[in-house]
Amino acid sequence: MNAPAGQSQLVKGGVATVFVMDMDRAVGFYTEALGFKLTFRAGDHWASIDAGDGFIIGLHPWGEHSPPVGVAGGIQLGFNVTAPIGEVVASLEAKGVAFPGGVENDEQGGVKIAFFKDPDGNEHYLCEVSHG
Repeated sequence: MNAPAGQSQLVKGGVATVFVMDMDRAVGFYTEALGFKLTFRAGDHWASIDAGDGFIIGLHPWGEHSPPVGVAGGIQLGFNVTAPIGEVVASLEAKGVAFPGGVENDEQGGVKIAFFKDPDGNEHYLCEVSHG
């Protein structure tokens, strides 16, 4: 979305922050299991993960003033798949990612979704959109 003529864009892009209990474990999950790229790491204080197409995930250690990790509804990241969702699920299962509910099919909405959890219990999902 472009700013109206004569106005500058005040906000662009952003980061979805995920609070984690173990930075090494979280970085390993998002880079090794999911295949995303680590673009920056400041020890155990912060890690930037590039999920592609401008989607940045910031990993931050849980602390006294952080929301609790692994609480349903606290944060949920959705990842669009680039191959049929069944193939992506099978590939990630081979890397230890569990999809307890399998692939859910919403034929009216033209969407297939598969839910999984990261090592801290945060629920995320894969999404295949078949409408155009």
